[in-house]
Amino acid sequence: RLPSMRTPTEMIVGLVLCPCGLLLTLTGTLAPKWRQVSFVPNQPIDVVWEQGIWDICREQQSTHDRLCGQADELGYLEQVPVRVAQGLMPSSLVLTLVGLVVAALGVRCWRPEPRHLVAGVAGLVLLLSGLTSLVPSSWYTQELWALPAPPGSTLSVGYSLVLSYLGSCLEILGGLALALSFHHCCKER
Repeated sequence: RLPSMRTPTEMIVGLVLCPCGLLLTLTGTLAPKWRQVSFVPNQPIDVVWEQGIWDICREQQSTHDRLCGQADELGYLEQVPVRVAQGLMPSSLVLTLVGLVVAALGVRCWRPEPRHLVAGVAGLVLLLSGLTSLVPSSWYTQELWALPAPPGSTLSVGYSLVLSYLGSCLEILGGLALALSFHHCCKER
């Protein structure tokens, strides 16, 4: 039997979705906008506090003056969901990088035939990385309104949290697609 020069579809899907998920998760991890606090009492009406997992920024929307590194007077950064996100989001990024390296070794690249077993293992690692970033995103969303905020202020979801969710979902889908490579291993045996 001659080797097929086509890369299996599930490998292509996994190798497209997972790097996209990595970029979204990286942006969501680093950007300080998991939660937006507006209409803060004793502040101008156009002042918005942007709270992330690493930093708190204050922006005056009329002048676009933005100042990060604000004091955490309410203990927001010490809350358990924020601390868990500080640990799991970087762990997810590392797992994604490891998974992509393993996937590169398993997918065709310089070989005439892909290594289905290696690509399947990469899929499991990438699936785990997606779950590792989905857990803190989900928990933070669940606790969004319970985390400390000035009384009378308005809370809303920030774009970083949405990007983290989307990145997690893309990594899970890409990991599942690569894990389908195990099907070819079973066929070969």
